Amino acid sequence: MMNKVVSEAFSDLHNGEYLRLAGRTDEFLDHSLRKLVDRLAYHSPLYQRKFAAAGVNPAHFGGLSDLARLPFTEKEELREVYPLGLQAVPDREVVRIHSSSGTTGKPVIIPYTAKDVRDWAEMFARCFAMAGVDREDRVQITPGYGLWTAGIGFQAGVERLGAMAIPMGPGNTDKQLQMMVDLQATVLCSTSSYALLLAEEIEKRKLRDQIKLRVGIMGSERWGEKMRARIERELGILSYDIYGLTEVYGPGIGIDCHCHQGMHYWSDFLYFEIIDPLTGTVLPDGELGELVITTLFKEGAPLLRYRTRDLTRIIPGRCPCGSVYPRIDRILGRSDDMIKIKGVNIYPGQIEDVLRAVPGASSEYQVRLTRHDSRDRMLLRVEGERGADPWAVAEGICLEFKKKIGVLIEAEVLAIGELPRSEKKSKRVFDERDI
Repeated sequence: MMNKVVSEAFSDLHNGEYLRLAGRTDEFLDHSLRKLVDRLAYHSPLYQRKFAAAGVNPAHFGGLSDLARLPFTEKEELREVYPLGLQAVPDREVVRIHSSSGTTGKPVIIPYTAKDVRDWAEMFARCFAMAGVDREDRVQITPGYGLWTAGIGFQAGVERLGAMAIPMGPGNTDKQLQMMVDLQATVLCSTSSYALLLAEEIEKRKLRDQIKLRVGIMGSERWGEKMRARIERELGILSYDIYGLTEVYGPGIGIDCHCHQGMHYWSDFLYFEIIDPLTGTVLPDGELGELVITTLFKEGAPLLRYRTRDLTRIIPGRCPCGSVYPRIDRILGRSDDMIKIKGVNIYPGQIEDVLRAVPGASSEYQVRLTRHDSRDRMLLRVEGERGADPWAVAEGICLEFKKKIGVLIEAEVLAIGELPRSEKKSKRVFDERDI
């Protein structure tokens, strides 16, 4: 059954209704998708071109059963229409813009209407409620503000829920810890990398007895169960993995519950598909593939069958927590952050699975890929837990890697804290083969 805090929070958010769409039906999806396609056909130059190129007549679109006939949307297409080619409403209806970082090309500019902002805050408030956050909590927000969606999204969700927001933003660890102690923050919002950095600083400064954190909500990067366990142990909290991406509102479109058996997503706002990343074929529930998202009600920049490049699966069946919202598995990796070495494709989630199985291996790792005499070499640098024998841990890593993934690697075990820490996302893979 859903815990009492979550149940009451959802009930309050929905004026006594647990779900706006309890037991979502195909009729609802058919109606929502038809309206979406009509809006795109009339108001989105990007999708007008895409429909024409694909030979799609929106007037003949029948709903969910026809969805697989419609074209995917790729991130590169969003970059090509920079700055505001995604906008599907008049300027007078746009109240805000956000942007992707643009670190791998032109940024993607996403316009939001007032309804988009309200819908996003509603989804984010549900995330906080799912994590057991209520109006008595004080929520310290460390992700960045500005064009990035994270900071302001967390804040809007806190305010929609009715808790106290402490909008710190990124960096300045001294100030973060001062406010955490002085304001007695009970909830930390951050990347997992920064949560680990804060945990280590709290230990160094002997502040453990002065903090009141009980919940951590972390996202923006892939993190595994070993890292979760360490953060929870060192901060004395329960942690939750929040999901989202700038192109689809931002963080807050999904989160795991206290059962930690996948992430619930808000299926009354979004439609999720899993496809084979090579063929584009829609896969059945339970099979691993690439996540594709359609925004059912987004106005400023609606997206149809957007390829996220995130690898996951839809988990069949109802979650033990009692929520009717469906689930995806935690993100294994991205189809474009795959490591290929010795003919084998490796994802970050697989590396984390290896480390979880090796006694004495900590959660922090770094991959170095080099090439010598036309042969690829992979060095996995891992921090060892205190008191562990580094040679035994390194041998265990190499054996487990060969057993689980089928590749011979080298391993180096370092002391806790020797790998670099980050206030944002940690860079874990360094490919020096083409340097």
